[in-house]
Amino acid sequence: MGRELGPVLVGIGIVVVVIGLLAWSGGMSWFGCLPGDIRIEGENTRVYVPWVSMLMISAVLSLVLWSLRR
Repeated sequence: MGRELGPVLVGIGIVVVVIGLLAWSGGMSWFGCLPGDIRIEGENTRVYVPWVSMLMISAVLSLVLWSLRR
């Protein structure tokens, strides 16, 4: 379990760091602002439902994983 799990954990860590750097630098400012994303803002509440953003991320990840399996 240890030898096979190590590279996977390192890869997941690198992905998390890259996503964090993108979010910190403003590279993900489009997330939640696409047409079709739901934003409800009241006096005391804010509700964000990023439907289209999540669909795009899901499609891209599906394509990447599909291409890696081939």
